[in-house]
Amino acid sequence: MNEDLLATARVGHLATASRDGRPHVVPVCFAWLPPVVYSAIDGKPKRTTRLRRVRNISDTGRAALIVDRWSEDWKKLSYVLVEGPAAMLDDGAERDEALILLTAKYPQYDDLPLAGNLVIKLTAEHTVAWHA
Repeated sequence: MNEDLLATARVGHLATASRDGRPHVVPVCFAWLPPVVYSAIDGKPKRTTRLRRVRNISDTGRAALIVDRWSEDWKKLSYVLVEGPAAMLDDGAERDEALILLTAKYPQYDDLPLAGNLVIKLTAEHTVAWHA
């Protein structure tokens, strides 16, 4: 169940925290290549290039991603929570592979190229899955 949800979900919510514990959660596009979740910092307009999630990961080296399946029929609810060490990839073969995975999953990136962008790498250290 959790592999399917991580492979097919279109959006997840990335959670990070500052050094002093201030939480930050944002919706993200992501790709799952077990045991790693990748998410790119895309080129959509932002107030700064030094995003809070990037600063938090750089400061703490940790993140979590939650992906859920919602239904009005509560017997169909489910979620997967992935927690673990996180890092920023700014170049190299792994970053390039992550960008290929993300572009394959999200055709919208054809109009918003990711080349040269940072990629968040979250390695699943602990995973919790739940379904009704």
